[in-house]
This record gives sequence, C-alpha cells and structure tokens, in this order.
Amino acid sequence: MIVLDTTIVNVALPSIQASLGFSSTSLAWVINAYALTYAGFLLLGGRLGDLYGQRRFFLLGVTLFTVCSLACGLATSQVALIAARAIQGIGGAVASAISLSLVMNMFPEPAERAKAMGIFGFVAAGGGSVGALLGGILTGALNWHWIFLVNLPIGIIVFVLSLYLLSSEHVPPKHPHLDAWGALTVTLSLMLAVYAIVNGNVAGWTSAQTLGTLAVAVVLMCVFLWIESRVRAPLMPLSLLRLRNVAVANGVGIFWSASMFSWFFLSALYMQLVLGYDPFHVGLAFIPANLIMAIFSIWLSAKIVGRFGIKYSLATGLTLCAAGLFLFARAPSNGTFLIDILPPMVLMGFGAGISFNPMLLAAMNDAPDDESGLASGIVNTSFMMGGSLGLAILASIAASRTAYLVAQNVASRAALSGGYDWAFAAGAISALFAALLAGFALKIRRMDRTSMGDVAEETVIGEMSAKPMLR
Repeated sequence: MIVLDTTIVNVALPSIQASLGFSSTSLAWVINAYALTYAGFLLLGGRLGDLYGQRRFFLLGVTLFTVCSLACGLATSQVALIAARAIQGIGGAVASAISLSLVMNMFPEPAERAKAMGIFGFVAAGGGSVGALLGGILTGALNWHWIFLVNLPIGIIVFVLSLYLLSSEHVPPKHPHLDAWGALTVTLSLMLAVYAIVNGNVAGWTSAQTLGTLAVAVVLMCVFLWIESRVRAPLMPLSLLRLRNVAVANGVGIFWSASMFSWFFLSALYMQLVLGYDPFHVGLAFIPANLIMAIFSIWLSAKIVGRFGIKYSLATGLTLCAAGLFLFARAPSNGTFLIDILPPMVLMGFGAGISFNPMLLAAMNDAPDDESGLASGIVNTSFMMGGSLGLAILASIAASRTAYLVAQNVASRAALSGGYDWAFAAGAISALFAALLAGFALKIRRMDRTSMGDVAEETVIGEMSAKPMLR
C-alpha cells in the first residue's frame, strides 16, 4: 500500500496540478511533504514500536495512513492536500519501519530472513507496478481523488488481519528512552532545506530568504548531530556511521535516491505535458521497469550478488541507472515510446532491481549482528532523505531551464522538454557518482562471495516453503 501510494501519485501529478493550480516547482511538495515526514519519522517509528509494542504501533501507523488517505482524496486546496500528505507520511513511516522490524524478528536465521526480505522486496516492486497502472486507470476513468481513496479498503483489511495474525507480545528494550528531540530537529532541518531549494527560483538563490532558511536548516542538522552524540538511545547511532561500509552505503543511498525520485516524478510529467500521454498510457509506460524490478528483487538480484559479490553488483546496477537517465536526457519534445521511453525504462528497471538488495547488504556487512537491522533502517532513511532533497533540486533545475528557454522565445513544449533534459542529466550524474562511490569506497569482507552468496541463493522462489514463513 505504501509503495503503491508513491507511484500512483506520480502518474496523477499533472491532473492534480491542473485541478488545484500548483506551479511546476510547488507541485513537488505533493511528493516531498510525504517523503520528508516519512524519512524524518522512519527511525522514530521503529523506536516507538520497540518501546510500546510493535503490533500496537503498526496498527496505529496503518490507521493514520488510511485516514490521511481519505483526507487527501477529499482535499480541495493545495494546503489541505500537502498537510494531509505530510501526516500520511508519518503513518507510512511508522507502519513501514515496524514491518521491517517484524520481518527481522520473525526470521532471525540468515537464510530465512533472506527469503522473507526477497518477498518483501517483491511485494514492494509489485506495488510500484500496480500503482503506475492503477493510477492511470483511476485518473483517466474517474479523477485524481480516487488514487488516494483506493487505500481505504486496503487499510481496513490490513488492520483487521493484523489483529489476528500479529503477536501482541512485547519485550521492552534495555534503554527505554525516546529521542523525540532528535526526530524533531532532523525533520525540521530537512523540511527547511527542501523549502529553500523549491522556492529558490522564485525568491532568488542569493536572497536573504533562501540563504537564511538554508542556514537555519544547517544549524538544526548540527543540533541533531549534537543530540545524537549525547543521548542514551539515539535515533541514529553515530557509532554505526563510523563504520566504513555503513557510511558508504548511506552516501550511495542519498545520491541514488536523488536520481530515482526524480526519474519517477519528471518522466511522468515529460510523458504527459510534452508527449501528450493520458494518465492510463503513462501507467502502462512504467510497467516494464516495475516488472523488471519485481523479478530482480525476488530472484535474480540475490543470484547476482551470490555470483559477483555485493560491491560489483551494486556498482553495475547503479551504472545501468545512470545510463537510463542519460538516455532520458536526450529525449526530444517529439519523442516516441519505442525509441525514447522504453529503452531507458528497461535500463532503469534492471539497474534498480539489481541495486537495492546489495545496498542494504553493504551496510549490514560491516555492522555487528545485533545492529544489522538498525543499519539497514538508517540506509532506508538516508534513501528517503536524499530522494526528497534531490527531487527538490532537480525540479528546480528543470523549472529554471524551462523559464530560460521560454524567455528565449522557445515553444512551450520544447522549453519543458529542455528543462526535463537538464534535470535528467543531473540525475544521471548523481547515479553515476553513487556507482563510483560503491565501486571504489566499499570494502566488503571476504564472506561477501561465500556465506552471503549462500544466503542469497536461498531466496530463489522455487525453494520457498511454508514452514519458515509460518514460524
């Protein structure tokens, strides 16, 4: 439901823009409002589950997400939609973080956990595929409000089944301390930074408003790091970031997500506003990439890691992502699906499908066994934070370039295409930098090709059985 909500919104963005009067830069807040609160509360959500019961807070997160989906579906103004999306992100963060913790706790053995994470990744990629197509169908046949209302029956079913299928047993942690100030400072810091970037074209990049907002964001981030270095149970333990591979995996996640978020956001706009696709055909265009990602997540990615190792698999996948974005950067205003859309979509599907699992494994490779789940959670948080900031920056690049071309009397469609091309090129550079970082900075233990390979091989779906899933 959470992944579906992301892709389904991307397809409907032009319809939301036309209905509520968003500008090209402020439209990014429909995505960023959700992504920022999701990133800011991901670690806090997991901590709340540890302190007060995982089932209780999982149900609370699902309820909040579902109720805010209703609020988004009924929104009739920009403020109402963005506010509902921000609160929806909190619910999504709590439910998502605890769902990962539940998987980690229910499957402590490496082979069983690999199977469970493979299914988890497959379902997430499947949600992306369904969301892209369903978004097009609902927006085209009804209107954009229904892309949010579709979450209501799903949320109700999940809530009811969770009451019966999830254990209510709760074991309190050794250090029952809630780092609320850490969550508050890091979330405010990111929101202010994105606000400054999104409004930089309007207010001016050297204006007092932009520079002042960025300065406050930097100060808040420094306060967050100071808090994390002193509290007993930090939201983001800085000791983990001193581990080389954990730090590198976080850096890779930030730069890669900046390109991935922008790909979903900008390619949907390019196909609708430049090529004139209706929402249904935009949804169809995303299916090849999402299906490839799904297949790799549940099966082929694990086999590739087992054969070639974490570092080379990750670097190769990210390079394919960069190549796909470079192809998008040459897409003209009169582009065609077979030449300008399908090839980069396929490359993005292969690249993303290969990369996600080894990125998490790279972080967990350095972390102690009892902190491997936390290490993967931190990488997920960095992924969301980097995506939010990257989307704001690349959306601003596209808007700035388009405005320049319009001032040069370039036709509107060609000006839009030129802006998206620059943003795609910037995203490609970001993905390429992530690939270089993975290829040259990761230092994986020798177990990467042996025991990790054995674990990875266990994710082959044909070897799955009911016994480990029911344990």
